Amino acid sequence: MKKILIPIDFSKHSEYAATLASRIIEKTKSEVHLLHLIEIPSGIVDMGAGSNFSIPESMLYIRTIRDKLVTFKETFFDNPNNVKHAIRFQNPFEGIRDYSTKIGANLIIMGSKGHTALDEILIGSNTEKTVRSLNIPVLVTKKDSNDFKFDKMAFASTFEKDEDEALKGFLDFATAFNPDIYFLKINTPQKFQNTTEAKQIVEKFVSKYNIPKYHISIYNDKSVVEGILNFSDENNIDLVSIATHGRSGLSRFFNGSISLDLSNNVLKPVLTFKI
Repeated sequence: MKKILIPIDFSKHSEYAATLASRIIEKTKSEVHLLHLIEIPSGIVDMGAGSNFSIPESMLYIRTIRDKLVTFKETFFDNPNNVKHAIRFQNPFEGIRDYSTKIGANLIIMGSKGHTALDEILIGSNTEKTVRSLNIPVLVTKKDSNDFKFDKMAFASTFEKDEDEALKGFLDFATAFNPDIYFLKINTPQKFQNTTEAKQIVEKFVSKYNIPKYHISIYNDKSVVEGILNFSDENNIDLVSIATHGRSGLSRFFNGSISLDLSNNVLKPVLTFKI
């Protein structure tokens, strides 16, 4: 995690992402880049006849945003001079994609605005469409993380062959924190395996890696989503990681089957890897 990108809009959710990032860089010493994206009327760009914005007004607006970025860095990072920032006139779909490529980002951290489990960020938003198309892990947080710990992390998976790269990425992230690692497989009525068989599948999957300590957990629930959230709550998991499979992967885990109350009360930061 040499470079972390944080798209911000100065909302509370941006603050959550910045707070989480500040905790992460305490361990990783990563380089942080803040990105503010502005979608503006064409009049600001072309300054043509009939524009609602004059050049002085536009320059003043940009200076105001720049000042807010400086204040934001000073508020949420101990060494603000080491935090880079940029303003781009693009929509989220293009802006995050282009800027992450430009700086060679290794991780994107975002705050979720959704009212259900990652609703807006991970289900159907422009931002989700962008990060879904990138081979960059995305860490999403929904709540204030001032007391965030890195003691327990869970990798929730079907433990199929195509999820090897996601596991490698998760282990690379987790190494910096030396947490207790839980490999979590959810049993549902629609796709049930006995505990012995399920544990053998997980053990075979992770045995290829030199992992000093870990736990294998087989958890039964009505759906994968509820299983992940309930297991995380019962075991005080600090961070959950999942693999996403392009367009269909997110709905595989976040398919609207979980209730609003459950997502609000139990949701943990989620680290996703596109495979």
